[in-house]
Amino acid sequence: MDINLVKKLIKIVEQSDISKISIQEGDVKIKISKNSDSQAQVAFTQSAPAPVPAQTPTEPAIEKQTEKQTEKETPKSNLHEIRSPIVGTFYRAPAPDADPYVKVGDEVSPGTVLCIVEAMKLMNEIESDVSGKIVKILVENATPVEYNQPLFLIETS
Repeated sequence: MDINLVKKLIKIVEQSDISKISIQEGDVKIKISKNSDSQAQVAFTQSAPAPVPAQTPTEPAIEKQTEKQTEKETPKSNLHEIRSPIVGTFYRAPAPDADPYVKVGDEVSPGTVLCIVEAMKLMNEIESDVSGKIVKILVENATPVEYNQPLFLIETS
């Protein structure tokens, strides 16, 4: 709630015949009342959000949550990320009508061209720095990429 609005309301109450006013905006409630000396008194209250009842999950649900957390916390150590060295536009192929450099499942070695990142009309070939198999391509063709954004996941052997 705007403090200037509160100040204006106090002045209105002090200068008028109104003795009390109560305003609620969302969970903030303001009560302004005038005592016998024509001075306004202000009371702010803010209601607390309703408590959420606790739910006890069943045993299988707890086990599933634990398994999911374990999977997220321990990524496969043999996966290597290829990241964008620059900001630009990601292209999977050298030309719109050409085949992509690599597909999921392709074997790559150090120096294999994986994609192009165009920056300021310059085409920068991004090469693999490890040997392995392409597991996932993390970026859609012809989309912008940021510096250090993951582009590929390679399963190293």
